[in-house]
Amino acid sequence: MSKADLIVGLQWGDEGKGKIVDHMAQTHDYVCRFAGGHNAGHTIVIGEKRYALHLIPSGVLNPKAKNIVGNGVVLSPEDFIEEMAQFDDLQGRLFISDKAHLLLSYHAQIDQARERLKGKDAIGTTGKGIGPAYGDKITRTGHRVGELLEPEKLHKRILRYFEINRPLFEAMGIAQPDAKRLLADLKRYKEALAPYITDTVQMMWRILAEEKRVLLEGAQGTMLDIDHGTYPYVTSSTTVSAGACAGLGINPKDIGKVVGIAKAYCTRVGNGPFPSEDNGEAGKRLREKGDEFGTTTGRPRRCGWFDAVAARHAVRINGVDSIALMKLDVLDGFEEIKVCIAYRLPNGETIDYVPYDMDEVTPVYRSFKGWERSKGARSFDALPKEAQAYIEALEEMAGCKIGIVSTGADRDDTVVR
Repeated sequence: MSKADLIVGLQWGDEGKGKIVDHMAQTHDYVCRFAGGHNAGHTIVIGEKRYALHLIPSGVLNPKAKNIVGNGVVLSPEDFIEEMAQFDDLQGRLFISDKAHLLLSYHAQIDQARERLKGKDAIGTTGKGIGPAYGDKITRTGHRVGELLEPEKLHKRILRYFEINRPLFEAMGIAQPDAKRLLADLKRYKEALAPYITDTVQMMWRILAEEKRVLLEGAQGTMLDIDHGTYPYVTSSTTVSAGACAGLGINPKDIGKVVGIAKAYCTRVGNGPFPSEDNGEAGKRLREKGDEFGTTTGRPRRCGWFDAVAARHAVRINGVDSIALMKLDVLDGFEEIKVCIAYRLPNGETIDYVPYDMDEVTPVYRSFKGWERSKGARSFDALPKEAQAYIEALEEMAGCKIGIVSTGADRDDTVVR
């Protein structure tokens, strides 16, 4: 029985997981997505071509790897079909759990309506419908991918769902779906997706028993986890390593090596606490140099310095064995580089852990000398001495070895230690 390797984000998402999944997928037989929806995005650059993936696992770019979308994912059929159109060799390489929950157009309408009603207290969601889809799952009113195989029955269930919720939907300005068009859409989804729908739990058990090399990937990052992130400014799924068990139907003993992904600085999309955010020139420079705009929404990301407190928290909660440090080259040319090493509370107390409420903590920084150029380096010795010292300091502060360093967007701009 083989064990599955796992990749998890250690910050607020957008850490560059796609590049590392693509890198590791070259030596794995299966890549399996365990949580999230199409609010997530992996950008992978191979040569001159740039791929933006939202639901399909990043292993799709390795022609030898097979890809599984697990039951923990909320799947928008419309967006999934559009994403599939980028590839022409998916038959026998892509599998969708029949237990994954459907995310339909009305979920996005609900999401956007709730954000409008909250006004200045809006969470800053992508508006893609992720929260409402997971909400339906938890309240046992959702619909699963396997139901697409009988579109007429699913059609009746969705219309009944709207009838029950009519007063609420009318108050939110959400219209009843056109019954004829809805049925046509469901039949179209079945035609496109039926060849890929299967019992992926049984599949996971079988491939592990067959000693296949399996790689697990989630979405977003630890600080956006529904339980352990900066609630309520979080996503609606379990983004930490433990989520892979529920999201794929495996047990903790099935997980082997855990690789945590972190940028050499920090970013965040949407509202919510971000202690090491820099609203000055440094933050603006990080955004421009790092091309920090959302893969899914195009929104500019909030940028700031590496948060060692949050990283140490994420390493522990995920059981990380090694860290992949991304976008080191974005720090090229900075005279001074800061790292948040502690938080100061409003009462003046200094703490070195992630508290229940991060709204009013302020960062305590340690400064490092910058360097001229790390971009394109492919060995640790090729990095500037200051960059080497920075990496070694982050290892100590995060409590975990940094095994991979990314020095550029291209697949080969990677230092493996």
